[in-house]
Amino acid sequence: MPPAAEAFLEMLLAERNAASRTRQAYAADLEDFVAFLRHASPGGALLNADRAAIAAYTAAQGKAGLSSRTTARRLSCLRQFFRFALREGWCVVDPTETVAMPRHQSTLPRLLSQNQVTVLIDQGCNGHDDPRRDLVSRAALELLYTTGLRISELLGLPGRVFMRDAPMVLIRGKGGRERLIPVSHAAREAALALLHHDRDIDSPYLFPGRTPSKPLTRQGFDKILLQVALRAGIDPDLVSPHVLRHSFATHLLERGADLRALQMLLGHADIGTTQIYTHVMQERLRQVLTQHHPLSDETVS
Repeated sequence: MPPAAEAFLEMLLAERNAASRTRQAYAADLEDFVAFLRHASPGGALLNADRAAIAAYTAAQGKAGLSSRTTARRLSCLRQFFRFALREGWCVVDPTETVAMPRHQSTLPRLLSQNQVTVLIDQGCNGHDDPRRDLVSRAALELLYTTGLRISELLGLPGRVFMRDAPMVLIRGKGGRERLIPVSHAAREAALALLHHDRDIDSPYLFPGRTPSKPLTRQGFDKILLQVALRAGIDPDLVSPHVLRHSFATHLLERGADLRALQMLLGHADIGTTQIYTHVMQERLRQVLTQHHPLSDETVS
């Protein structure tokens, strides 16, 4: 990794408090571009890259069969790097400035219906051979669906926050940003039931891993969620932490929630990110009109 790239990654931590996974993603994108430069021109340096090199790199992404979303993400990484380099005085122009961002068609998030979520919790979180697995499943799904937490936020929850009789819980999200979220009675009771069962486990986490000093891993949680989906009779491909987060947001909007309030609950830095859910609502309204209006092509026989 060139020193300039290392400095950029350090800046992400120092100035933006970027998460470890975010920095790893930026590092991987920069390494990929550096490898491309060296293959195209042995000895090619990162800071010497010009517009032609950037354009050739984005074109190569398409030829390699990568999605426009991946190409756009890598170009965004390069733009941020060269803007940083420009600020530091390491280059005199930003070679990415006039390179067009690849267009990609945004896809609407997958959703579970309110009935499917109910079945998932009521039927999928009961009857495991290990009673603790039922407690973990119910606490996790209640919290995911009633709070809209990201999976990283859920697994990092300290158990002590549920010991206080307070209606709100403090969450530390992306970039270290904090927000207060309300916790439903059912979710709190499920969390307390798990804590009571685990009272002899010395762990700071609500969901401890095999090593109690560390939280449950994402891979470990995915296995639990797979069993829950199968037990509930729901296609496992439709069930994920992200789908539950999307379902939480969409169901709130369906019941009249304010977009700004939803932004705060989800921990979005930009309301533009939250506005994806207005598109979900528009698509649902279109489907209702198509299926039920008397003059719709699909309803006229």
